[in-house]
Amino acid sequence: MASSLPDNPSLTRLRDEARRLQRGISDPAALALVREHHPQPDTALRRDRFALHDAHLTVARKYGFSGWPALVHYLEAAAELSVDPARSDETAADPADRFCALATLRYDEADAPPRRQAAAELLRADPGLTEHHVWAAAAAADPRALSALLRQDPALAGATGGPHGLVPLMYLAYARTPQHDALVAAEMLLDAGADPNAGYLWRGMSTPFTVLTGVFGDGEQGPRRQPHHPQATELAALLLRRGAHPVDQQTLYNRMFRADDSHLELLFAHGLADAGPSPWERRLGEAMETRAQMWQRQVAWAAENGFTDRLALLARHGIDISGAHPVIPRLPDDPDARDADGATALHHAAWAGDLELIRRLLDAGADPSLRDTRFDATPRGWAEHAYQDEAADLLSPDQ
Repeated sequence: MASSLPDNPSLTRLRDEARRLQRGISDPAALALVREHHPQPDTALRRDRFALHDAHLTVARKYGFSGWPALVHYLEAAAELSVDPARSDETAADPADRFCALATLRYDEADAPPRRQAAAELLRADPGLTEHHVWAAAAAADPRALSALLRQDPALAGATGGPHGLVPLMYLAYARTPQHDALVAAEMLLDAGADPNAGYLWRGMSTPFTVLTGVFGDGEQGPRRQPHHPQATELAALLLRRGAHPVDQQTLYNRMFRADDSHLELLFAHGLADAGPSPWERRLGEAMETRAQMWQRQVAWAAENGFTDRLALLARHGIDISGAHPVIPRLPDDPDARDADGATALHHAAWAGDLELIRRLLDAGADPSLRDTRFDATPRGWAEHAYQDEAADLLSPDQ
């Protein structure tokens, strides 16, 4: 099953958590935790003293692991593979590293068009940035600079570096500034030995962010903040032909929020439905979600959001959609009804940039001045945060 560890997990903190559990076992909350997660809670709690190994087992299972050794194994791998892009000090970086950092998606709240515009301005001011190192050349997808650097040292195609300690192909895949020639540059790196399955663990999370993840883009921050690569289809097809594994859990998650199924169609064409274990699944083992869990989330989201075309696509490729009852999209009886965070349907339509739905809600009497209880923002505020400029204009008081 997929692990549920916190961001940037450490063995030291988890050992401390186990010791606290052991020492505080008389506390009702601690007892409840053991009874929920320990496979033999009565046996463990009957002993004269609650053993540390029982505390370790409880903590490990709380986070989705079969036992403490499996958790430790994952943390050892995560220590090598984890990247937290927010930890990069962009203000102190040299120009080439700063360009790479600003140009690439980092998959947090900082992702936004102004960062990418700043990267483009850096490159316009100093086109020679791409000659500083291979990671800047890859982020700009500059075949000329890449060719010169790889002639000097072909091993650079698989070298880690730049502001996030990633390989060049990752910077190319996650960059969202105008690039010289992404397909030629990617071919050049692959020909030199770059790994099409390269990736990292975002803040230690057990679902890898791969090269394909970067190319396909999208995510929780919305398509304007985390857009797909301008040549996503062509680049993804190239990577898949060159050995990228089609089962990419983070891609499926990032792209599930909108009705576009182009990523699924391409991945299914390259074996998504029945591919064997990926390099990442082999490496991370039980820390990763199972295929069944992966498909359950896809089916559930499609059903809950009325994506009937996606459900049909999944079914055609042998994915079990039994029990899925797609919600037929319709306007709420009360256009100002709120969800658990106090947001209305108009807030969500603004975030998605769904202009047709915004108009229908306004015509039905939805109040654009209502503020949600989580962010204290109006629907227009949600649109502005998501860089949905057209939606923000439509929700302007002047309209």
